[in-house]
Amino acid sequence: MPTVSVKRDLLFQALGRTYTDEEFNELCFEFGLELDEVTSEKDIISKEKGEEKAKGASDTVLYKIDVPANRYDLLCLEGLVRGLQVFKERINLPRYEKIIPAQGEGQRLIITEETVQVRPHAVAAVLRNITFTKERYESFIDLQEKLHQNICRRRALVAIGTHDLDTISGPFTFTAKAPSEIKFKPLNQSQEYTASQIMDLYRTDSHLRHYLHLIENKPLYPVIYDSNGVVLSMPPIINGDHTKISVNTRNVFIECTGTDITKAKIVLDIIVTMFSEYCEKPFSVEAAEVVYPNGKTHIYPELAYRKEKVKPELINKKIGISETPSSLAKLLTRMCLKSHVIGNGNNIEIEIPPTRADIIHACDIVEDAAIAYGYNNIQMTIPKTYTIANQLPLNKLTELLRLDVAAAGFTEALTFALCSQEDIADKLGMDISATKAVRIANPKTAEFQVARTTLLPGLLKTIAANRKMPLPLKLFEISDIVVKDPNTDVGARNYRHFCAVYYNKSPGFEIIHGLLDRVMQLLEVPPNEENGYTIKATEG
Repeated sequence: MPTVSVKRDLLFQALGRTYTDEEFNELCFEFGLELDEVTSEKDIISKEKGEEKAKGASDTVLYKIDVPANRYDLLCLEGLVRGLQVFKERINLPRYEKIIPAQGEGQRLIITEETVQVRPHAVAAVLRNITFTKERYESFIDLQEKLHQNICRRRALVAIGTHDLDTISGPFTFTAKAPSEIKFKPLNQSQEYTASQIMDLYRTDSHLRHYLHLIENKPLYPVIYDSNGVVLSMPPIINGDHTKISVNTRNVFIECTGTDITKAKIVLDIIVTMFSEYCEKPFSVEAAEVVYPNGKTHIYPELAYRKEKVKPELINKKIGISETPSSLAKLLTRMCLKSHVIGNGNNIEIEIPPTRADIIHACDIVEDAAIAYGYNNIQMTIPKTYTIANQLPLNKLTELLRLDVAAAGFTEALTFALCSQEDIADKLGMDISATKAVRIANPKTAEFQVARTTLLPGLLKTIAANRKMPLPLKLFEISDIVVKDPNTDVGARNYRHFCAVYYNKSPGFEIIHGLLDRVMQLLEVPPNEENGYTIKATEG
């Protein structure tokens, strides 16, 4: 879950009242959030780097709030406050408005066909006559970073660029060029660099180096120019210094480029809806026209409202309550889902605003109704379905067997289910193709390449790591092994195996023989060839 840090005093000022830490924690719980920590910048630095480094840091109290990963509208102070105020019925849910400028007066973003192989999608919008303060500006920047780490998947799906519109002139062009042909002054730098030099410059940067791999091996790098050839940004790496925004910026041009158009539209909607409240006309956004390589045009942001219908009986049944349709509609309205009863109470019509991209299915609406009703207010009842819980027979047998093997003087080991190819093949004198091993497509290390097909390597590794222990070592393990099986839907099958090892200066064959006999006795398997077990010599 993403964690949003907000200054307590700023939060209380926006909410219009103060809370004790306990009261605010309770409010968060009611709204489906969690107050994770009450701290300060000084405390954070002190914990991470020591008290010496924390000297001079701010003592301002910070609330760290855990937010559901799909609630992108709660990733900043503005969205958090708006959501809580609507939840407490102190304000009505605002209506977001898209303003389309007169023909020829709006901003245009032209996408060229060169971008297809790199980042083919782009959307744009303008926040006109916005008023920033230091706190609003910091929140604006922080929201972009939160979105980058969350829905944007570390800029792999979407990269956000924000620019001072008064420093540039449209129409803007989103294209792709060879690294040597791109040259501009990156954000907060003092000189111009080519795209190749920029990649080298940020190779050691603690923040930006994590994004270089997204385009560094591409023959062409994406870049956005204005009509005068000024570089706005080289997504997804860095913006140009010429267009950087500040507290004094009045008009902000926002562009989102990416590989996923749906995610790009959601990101743009979230940014403009969160900060349009600071525009001269609150909650209004100036649209921009995007021209695609095939000549088609589209107006962004979409700010789409859609309507869903849900039956009150479904909500009551799923949650386990018995509320009236009008009461359920009121609960949903408190969750920023404007609702009203239609059809003689047979249905509830819910309007999904552009801020709630997380509402995909009726179950999402039911969940919000449950949060607004209060989980603690739901009556605990015995399930109507009568079932008797029981342990799986195989697991029950395994547990009983573990106890008896331990009583025989053996110590249980629990080893990794993944191992290297050498462990199950070369080191056991077998060919890897004969093991029917399930391979890991992208193993992190050489130690975890395949799922084990035998328990023996794990026990031998355990002995190797405990050679200083006093002898004898008597180890056993009862766990699953995995082998390929084309007849199953997943292409593999688990088998429960039992393995024991006796390690001493003398062979001790009789110890293992005795354990085998004891296990077979417990399993009621007689010692004969016809319908029991026998011991035979084998090679290897």
